[in-house]
Amino acid sequence: MNKKRLQTLSIGFQHVLAMYAGAVVVPLIVGGALALTFEQLTYLISIDLLACGVATLLQVWRNKFFGIGLPVMLGCTFTAVGPMIAIGSQHGISAIYGAILVSGLFVVLISKYFSKLVRFFPPVVTGSVVMIIGLTLVPVAFNDMAGGEGSADFGNPANLLLAFGVLVFILLLNKFAKGFLRTISILIGLVAGTVAAALMGMVDISEVGDASWFHSIHPFYFGAPTFNISAILTMTLVAIVSLIESTGVYLALGDITNREVSGKDLEKGYRAEGLAIVLGGIFNAFPYTAYSQNVGLVQLTGVKTKQAIFAAGSILVVLGFLPKIAAITTLIPTAVLGGASLAMFGMVIAYGIKMLSQVDFESQGNLLTVACSVGMGLGVTAVPEIFANLPESIRILTDSGIVAGSLTAIVLNVLFNVIPVRSERSIQRQIREEQAS
Repeated sequence: MNKKRLQTLSIGFQHVLAMYAGAVVVPLIVGGALALTFEQLTYLISIDLLACGVATLLQVWRNKFFGIGLPVMLGCTFTAVGPMIAIGSQHGISAIYGAILVSGLFVVLISKYFSKLVRFFPPVVTGSVVMIIGLTLVPVAFNDMAGGEGSADFGNPANLLLAFGVLVFILLLNKFAKGFLRTISILIGLVAGTVAAALMGMVDISEVGDASWFHSIHPFYFGAPTFNISAILTMTLVAIVSLIESTGVYLALGDITNREVSGKDLEKGYRAEGLAIVLGGIFNAFPYTAYSQNVGLVQLTGVKTKQAIFAAGSILVVLGFLPKIAAITTLIPTAVLGGASLAMFGMVIAYGIKMLSQVDFESQGNLLTVACSVGMGLGVTAVPEIFANLPESIRILTDSGIVAGSLTAIVLNVLFNVIPVRSERSIQRQIREEQAS
């Protein structure tokens, strides 16, 4: 292997490391919450790595129909974690994949028109939605920090020591480490926490030895998908938020690579993302979005070519066929995962706040939009039985705090920010017509 190819491969591997924690933590959290078996969890992690690789290659491969052709990595979106756990707990795992399939097809169909719909999803809406999602995830992290909901050792001091130790370690890395080490602080924290847990006798490696080295992929591994309207609405909203997040990544990468990102480029980028989500539904993986952490790596390394991303996507595909690697990942104790999750889920909330920082809060309408949508989302999450006596056709919109909060944000944004603009324009048009006559 010549020097140039070796450098490309090493940079590609760095991209894999930068997104690896996100790629494996999502299946670990969702699988743990849904009480999957070791074999099922191993498959879930493996197929997720494989699907991340395929999704990335689809996006980098620029052609007539899909692919934005920028050095972008795709991974499972954290905004989908809470909704998937809620759907799986209420309607079963098959409903998760039915909803993912439909949301992916929806993204493919609207990709051509989405740039025109963005006006209905300004920062006051998307920031509120992301905040709601992050806030509903925090209890999941706290349950994991205690050892996992329903576990025999729930709240054991050893679990709390591990969880808060990992959290502090990650914070210290972000304070004192620089460059790439800071980028993979979550991954380092998970490894360090697992090693500490092993020294405390809290890691069992026996099942790893039973895992095979290679496996084949199985479409609809968890059974035929089922289609629940509430679940579909939830995952469609998640997909829309992910598209908006991806738009920022595309524009940032266009700026870094000195390439103008046209509307046609965005359309093909959205379509590739939709195809990736559909693949996630078929192979029982997850919905995918552009990973912003890899944008920082492009900026950090100065390597702006697609070859490194092709290498990264290929590495992920290879890892996806190696269940032994996925089995090693399952060794991470729940408490260790909880400590890292608190940092990550807190970042989801912080990112929502960052998005809201672009909002003009001198406007009373914007204040009310955020207040009522976040309040509705948290209220329904905390007291889900409040709408139990409503007709089922209405409960479709109220069963999920994320759906209820998101729809509240969309409706209030239209009320306060869209309708007044239209009224002002019509008045101005009327004045011009009167002056002309």
